[in-house]
Amino acid sequence: VQLQASGGGLIQPGGSLRLSCAASKFPTHRYTIGWFREAPGSQREAVSCMTLYGTTPSTYYRDSVKGRFTLSKDDGDNTIYLQMNNLSPEDTAVYYCAAVSVGYCSGYACLMCPYDYWGQGTLVTVSS
Repeated sequence: VQLQASGGGLIQPGGSLRLSCAASKFPTHRYTIGWFREAPGSQREAVSCMTLYGTTPSTYYRDSVKGRFTLSKDDGDNTIYLQMNNLSPEDTAVYYCAAVSVGYCSGYACLMCPYDYWGQGTLVTVSS
């Protein structure tokens, strides 16, 4: 299982960024994929995750990003995207993508499960 996150950068408040998580060497439909972030001086927190609820693909978001962030997946290139809109300085953090078998973590719990596989982080800085 390999994950490669990219797409971070410096963006002004109110702007948008799209992060990418390129997944290789594993079938993403059998894994829960999550995005996490770690702000300076803070603990890592779950931002969003894509998983199964029963047999239905589902996405979940932490409250502070609902309506602003959207998680999607391109099965063609096995990449998971996090579209982030209306960014604020509070979104400044290193963002990570991670994966865990859907058998161990699915449904709403995907925001709270421990993940087994992690990509390197990509820094998002929201500042004027």
